[in-house]
Amino acid sequence: MPTFDNSDTPDVVLIGAGIMSATLGTFLKELEPSLTVTMFETLHDCALESSQGWNNAGTGHAANCELNYTPQRKDGSVDISRAIEVNTEFDLSRQLWSFLVKKGAIPDPRAFINPCPHMSFVWGAGNVAFLRERFKEMSAHHCYHGMEYSEDRNKIAEWAPLIMDGRGDQEPFAATRIITGTDVDYGALTHLLVKHLSDQPGFHLHYSREVVGLDREDNGRWRVSVKDTKDGNLVTVSAKFVFIGAGGGSLPLLQKSRIPESKGYGGFPVSGIWLRCDVDAVSQRHHAKVYGKAASGSPPMSVPHLDTRIIGGKHSLLFGPYAGFSTRFLKRGAITDLFTSLSFDNIIPLLDVARDNIELSEYLIGQVLQSSGHQFAILKQFFPRAVKTDWKEAVAGVRVQTIKPHQSEGWPHHEIGDLEFGTELVAAKDKSIVALLGASPGASTAASISIDVLKKCFGTELTEGAWLSRLRAIIPTYGIVLKTDADACRRARAETARVLKINDI
Repeated sequence: MPTFDNSDTPDVVLIGAGIMSATLGTFLKELEPSLTVTMFETLHDCALESSQGWNNAGTGHAANCELNYTPQRKDGSVDISRAIEVNTEFDLSRQLWSFLVKKGAIPDPRAFINPCPHMSFVWGAGNVAFLRERFKEMSAHHCYHGMEYSEDRNKIAEWAPLIMDGRGDQEPFAATRIITGTDVDYGALTHLLVKHLSDQPGFHLHYSREVVGLDREDNGRWRVSVKDTKDGNLVTVSAKFVFIGAGGGSLPLLQKSRIPESKGYGGFPVSGIWLRCDVDAVSQRHHAKVYGKAASGSPPMSVPHLDTRIIGGKHSLLFGPYAGFSTRFLKRGAITDLFTSLSFDNIIPLLDVARDNIELSEYLIGQVLQSSGHQFAILKQFFPRAVKTDWKEAVAGVRVQTIKPHQSEGWPHHEIGDLEFGTELVAAKDKSIVALLGASPGASTAASISIDVLKKCFGTELTEGAWLSRLRAIIPTYGIVLKTDADACRRARAETARVLKINDI
């Protein structure tokens, strides 16, 4: 069987050419330039699935406006702990990007990131009371310094004219705003990172190559079997470490590895549809990302929002997403993906999740059955004077929610499943292979996830005599808890805002 010339025994194989593999590859080559790294991508270019600009909302998730990160407790108080976690994880991404800008690896940060206020907007007395309590909790924390709150029509109209234009006064409404938010084009960023990697010795990039086999070798390395999608030829490489960062395609590849740790994991795909407006006269009147409250039973990535998007220098508006059911694990995947992922190991956790999430199933069925008229009616709840001819439908990327197995309590023990809406790293016991499963907040926290991979799989290298000093050069706050160290948090944000040309307060 033929092999790749000069790259058939790499130290690292990265599967998938999206933001996750590109970010981890960047860390590894910065920390140890001598590493040989090979990246395989099934499609003809990088960032064509969930990392692509129009396949995600590009919010730069800092948990400023996403209400699903701040659940309300039974006593009426609001839990902001998850929001603070995501908020400070985004700081790590900002530090990585700033390092690359200062190094010259990214010539102009405006190629992928732009300042854009983040807002939350609700209506109805109960929702207003919730947002008021949420603001009280968040504005008291240093991570949300500068957050504003208003129930005044004129002030909210000043922040986001479209959402107030034509809105009546029949019910109360409220909004929060923080001007330090961003819009991020993760497709453009991925291209910049992959170019930077490709310019370095020891990095090999192969497009139109589908990984079809992962087999453990006697020496502990991994034999990665790869098919050329154009001519069908098979090749193999032998890797010391494998990162499965293929988005929705990660679960099937993890299953191919047959590591014991993969047993019981399953996936539930959720597709999405956006409404997109490219009319300048409309998009120029709205400069914000405005998030509302999710419908009962909906998955977190289905929180409705009216977003400014800046892609390729063009300002547009995006509204949605409208969730739907798909059996594909990738936008360009196979319709059989869900069925081929089923096994004796994960069928019980999957059925267990289905039984416990009837409300989610009902929500998805309702979304699938929605007419275009009903979809537009939901947009008009945010933008009362929207004109239907200004908007067109755009298909979003697929998000595969992780179904995580665990043992039930009591006796006899049996396998049950939990539906995870975040991300999950599944690693072999010897740390030679790791897969990233899940979706939101995903791309925004790619740096934090990569650091978790380093700690989980390269812990012996994170010492003063090896990678630690280099890691601190990339992430100056590494080892500092930003959610409790207010001074370090403010200093880091001021510096990254300066380098990335985004707003600071």
